[in-house]
This record gives sequence, structure tokens and C-alpha cells, in this order.
Amino acid sequence: MEIEIILAVTGAVLLLAGLAGCVIPVLPGVPLAWAGLFAAHFSQYIQISVPALIVTGIFTVIITVLDFVLQPALTKKWGGSKNAVMGATIGLIAALFLGPLFILIAPFIGAFVGEMITDSSDTGKALHAAFGSFIGFLLGTGLKMICVIAFIWVYIFNLVKAA
Repeated sequence: MEIEIILAVTGAVLLLAGLAGCVIPVLPGVPLAWAGLFAAHFSQYIQISVPALIVTGIFTVIITVLDFVLQPALTKKWGGSKNAVMGATIGLIAALFLGPLFILIAPFIGAFVGEMITDSSDTGKALHAAFGSFIGFLLGTGLKMICVIAFIWVYIFNLVKAA
């Protein structure tokens, strides 16, 4: 009985950590949230089916791959270099120490600086690449948030259903 409660609480904690991981780059948001569903599956208080775990697992893989691909792809599509992608990532990590407002601004600034390091003669190109990187970041973050919120809904729905 106690282990059942521990599994249900662990599931909830992992889902919340997954939600935080949507914006904190060092936390794998969607995989953490899926691990929460997986842990909750073994609790009698939350009856998440195996097919639901499989479907959510497939979404976890798809969203995780897209998150790694979107920002670099859009940065390149908008004329950016690897330095712009690296700059956006560094900017996002720096934002963790600067505050929540910087989570939106820092990747853009980082991509701009990274592109300026590559070619300091073309500010317009650097701005264009930074914008592409920023759009990729927003799309990736948005997809992760939608997915994790859906996982939280699955958890809550099954918790209420089992009660």
C-alpha cells in the first residue's frame, strides 16, 4: 500500500519536473514526464493502461527528436551557422541565472552573437539567423509544453477515474 502511494507521488513529481524541463534546458522535459506516467502505471491509484503508455512513449520520442532538430534546422534555413545554434543554447543556459524574462530573450541574443562571431560584417544576416533560432526555440518549447500538459491530463484523468 505504501509503495503504491510512493509511485503515485513519484509520478506527479516527475510530471511537474517534466513541465519545468520544457523551459529549463538541462532537464529532459518530455522524457521526465513520461517517466512519471510510467511510475504511476504501477500504482493502484492511477490506472494508466499499457496502450496509453505506448502511445505517450511514441509521442515522447517524436517530440524529443523534433526538439533537437527544430532549432538547428530553422537557424540554418534562415541563414545561420553552427555558431548561431551554439549561441542560442548558451543564451538559454545563461537565462537560467538571469531570470525568467531572459528565457525568451537570451536565445535570440546568443544566436545573434554566435552569428556575429562567424561573420561580423553582416548584421542583417545575424539578425535573420537569430530570428530563425528564436522561432525554432519557441516551436520546440511549445511542442514540449503541449505534450507534457497532455501527459499531466492523462495522469489526472486516470487518477479521478480510479477514485
